[in-house]
Amino acid sequence: MGLEIGQKVKVSRLRDRVSKEVAGYLGKSGIISEFKMVDGSGIGVVVEFEDKYATWFFEDELTSA
Repeated sequence: MGLEIGQKVKVSRLRDRVSKEVAGYLGKSGIISEFKMVDGSGIGVVVEFEDKYATWFFEDELTSA
């Protein structure tokens, strides 16, 4: 999936264990605000939600909304 800043995406799954706060965004939609290097080999996608909370996800955790 080709992702772009400003694109609306939905959190479709969570690859790793996350906090309850982040887990609460599973199934919710937000807007991509930026990209981020993670663990030296991947690209993370920073998603901002309507409540202004922002966190990053792996690309395969997101789907187009």
